[in-house]
Amino acid sequence: MQLKGQVALVTGGGRGIGRSIALAFAREGADVAVAARTRSDVAAVCNEIEGLGRSALAWQCDVTERDQVAALIGEAEKRLGPIAILVNNAGIAAGAKTAEMDDDLWERILRVNLTGTHLCTKAVLPGMLGRGYGRIVNIASIGAKVGLLYSAAYCASKHGVLGFTRSLALEVAGRGITVNAICPGFVETAMTDEGIRRIVTKTGRTPEAARETLEALTPQHRLIHPDEV
Repeated sequence: MQLKGQVALVTGGGRGIGRSIALAFAREGADVAVAARTRSDVAAVCNEIEGLGRSALAWQCDVTERDQVAALIGEAEKRLGPIAILVNNAGIAAGAKTAEMDDDLWERILRVNLTGTHLCTKAVLPGMLGRGYGRIVNIASIGAKVGLLYSAAYCASKHGVLGFTRSLALEVAGRGITVNAICPGFVETAMTDEGIRRIVTKTGRTPEAARETLEALTPQHRLIHPDEV
């Protein structure tokens, strides 16, 4: 158990990639705080974690709200201990042509994907610096490295996450803290399912053809399973 005695926090941990990461940490011996906007989702994941013999905290949280993030960190450290590992996984996506995109939607995507990453990181960083140890992993996207059709807001937010990751890694280098980003391709998640539905709506393609379009963008020529991330 490589993570025995450590505490991890996973945002967006109620399903998909976040759920898989939270369970993987538990299997390696970590106690895990799981946060997401849907209480029932995080409760179910925490039940699985406890079934693996680890302690868990289920917490409903909107990562764009500073006070909610502070409450999450405070309760996690009170119940489980100092956070050694943070995975910023919370994220949303929505497709629209730039000329037609609602300004509020643009702001919401950037706030969840980019500002949420900043707020959660800022909340755990003082403790990590004080202890001289921390691991921060930001879940970016293939959209952090390339452009995706009808996804200007999403790609802008994920490019921002990648830039944030690189800058913070330099800032804390030599302090016992590492900061990395993972840029998955298209993963078998509800978010990808919604993306396929958007392609069907906007292009008139069949769901099968839309799925093949996404599969063609991945090296394996298939969608990735969350456990592979």
